[in-house]
Amino acid sequence: MAKIRVLVHGAAGRMGQEVVRAVLSEPDMALAGGVDIKKTVLTAPDGTVLPFSTDLAGAIKDYSPDVMVDFTNAKASVPAVRLAAKAGVNLVIGTTGFTQDELGEIRKLAEENRIGVVVAANFALGAVLMIHLARIAAKFMDHAEIIELHHDRKLDAPSGTSLTTARAMLEARGKPFLPPAAGEHTISRGQAVEGISIHSVRLPGLMAHQEVIFGAAGQTLSIRHDTITRECYMPGVVLAIRTVVKQQGFIYGLDRLLGL
Repeated sequence: MAKIRVLVHGAAGRMGQEVVRAVLSEPDMALAGGVDIKKTVLTAPDGTVLPFSTDLAGAIKDYSPDVMVDFTNAKASVPAVRLAAKAGVNLVIGTTGFTQDELGEIRKLAEENRIGVVVAANFALGAVLMIHLARIAAKFMDHAEIIELHHDRKLDAPSGTSLTTARAMLEARGKPFLPPAAGEHTISRGQAVEGISIHSVRLPGLMAHQEVIFGAAGQTLSIRHDTITRECYMPGVVLAIRTVVKQQGFIYGLDRLLGL
């Protein structure tokens, strides 16, 4: 059986390098190559130099990938996704910061080009379970806030995971959460999403962390996920790669692949 050929867009970045290592370790996958605007040298653990390009169009033509994995930023990702989709390349997208219009365009590209596309704000299985548990709790508790903490190089705030969590909680609840009893304040309390205040912390020393806190009379409930290393994202990425070569259409969220 032919191996799944994977092209990594953003291969010079921290997540891109992790994806390269993960693909190389999977027996049913082959690294077609890496692409990044930064010139670099990609090497396998044994020192072998791997295919690399700064030109995405050329890389797609020369490397013939089945799947492109994208961990860049929304500004770079959208044109790259357009290019890959029109070339018939399936997509796994871990980039965050897309607008709803951009997500709508990606969905349309999947349908028009008959490819598989998985977009997820977070590929860590623990983070997906955190969102799932928050959905359950949202039905029973009227007050909630989210604190998300990331490294100081993260560009978007609030994080894609925190926004996904808030929307999932609101969908499950079916109505907005209640504001604090003291009412609205003029001081900043984070970005408000239908009664949920999302607080963003950006500091060196952090990686990716999120806590969902529910409050009710005489009690609180906290659901927290902490990313220790970027390795935690790879099982989800690998699962998504295997899915998009078998299933056409647009899938948003790793929970769909896990049956949650």
